[in-house]
Amino acid sequence: MNLNATLFAQFVVFFVLAWFTMKFVWPPLMKALDERAEKIANGLAAADRAKTEMAAAEKRAQAELTSARDEGQKRIGDAEKRAAAIIEEAKKTASDEAARILAAAKADAEQQVIRARDELRAQVATLAVKGAEQILKREVNAAAHADLLNQLKTEL
Repeated sequence: MNLNATLFAQFVVFFVLAWFTMKFVWPPLMKALDERAEKIANGLAAADRAKTEMAAAEKRAQAELTSARDEGQKRIGDAEKRAAAIIEEAKKTASDEAARILAAAKADAEQQVIRARDELRAQVATLAVKGAEQILKREVNAAAHADLLNQLKTEL
């Protein structure tokens, strides 16, 4: 019986050890494994959420870049249109100024022609009087004959 008693003792020790393990060792070990599995699951879920959020952020960033690029192109287009309008306005202003200067120059030339004619008339009248003096061999009084001289100026 010694063998049976030893077997029985081993059997009892095995069951006590199994009971002790299942009662005191197994629950904390299972709890630690469950917690670890939960942490891993939470970490994987967080990684998936982060991946999804990153994809959404990339889409938003791409949309913002596209929007900024479009806005920049629009501003460049507006600036080019404004520059063309300014150039056209400057050309029109320059053309108007050139026309005004040309008109002023023509008016000035016309005034100079009129003054030159008046001076020429006066000189011709003076020459006519001197010629008449020499013909008559006497001096003609310019103050006394002012009406006659004015009439002679207008005829010339």
